[in-house]
Amino acid sequence: MGQSKVSKMEIRELSREEADRLLKRVPFGHLACSKDGQPYVACVNFVANDRHLYGFTTIGKKVEWMRTNPLVCVAFEEVKSPREWATVVVTGRYEELPDAHDTVELRDYAHALLQNKGRQWWEPGYVKTGLRSGERPLEPLYFRISIEAVTGRRAGLDAIEAVQPTRSSPSVLSSARRAVRKVLNTVVR
Repeated sequence: MGQSKVSKMEIRELSREEADRLLKRVPFGHLACSKDGQPYVACVNFVANDRHLYGFTTIGKKVEWMRTNPLVCVAFEEVKSPREWATVVVTGRYEELPDAHDTVELRDYAHALLQNKGRQWWEPGYVKTGLRSGERPLEPLYFRISIEAVTGRRAGLDAIEAVQPTRSSPSVLSSARRAVRKVLNTVVR
């Protein structure tokens, strides 16, 4: 019986530029907040610019908790397979953009960014939601997360494409991918 070799998955850090590109592409992030030592995570639609993540939601548990403790963390990911993925984690501070005179420009800016991201950007945060206690109130709220730190990792060969734009044609990339997989398959056997 021959021994089989197992290939090692390589994980590397993303540069800030690579992380920023992923943040601009991936529309949803997992927002983590906490209250009284209890964590809570919710999937939220975000748009990133250089210093902030902008979002839209309705008043509910996550907003109530972030009002109590504005320190938050948001994780974004692109997963092609268990061995090919990229992830970015943003830590920062929650800030509401209320419907007030002094925040009208910021709200308009957030609205424009979200509008450019996709046709139904508002829907995840503003749909009729049935709860055990009845329906959730539909009070729209724009907010932003001030980015304090960004970290990112990636694994696998194809994850490079996920974080780095390429000018190579798809056929060149496909043949390069096939060649690398062929080498990996012979190493694994």
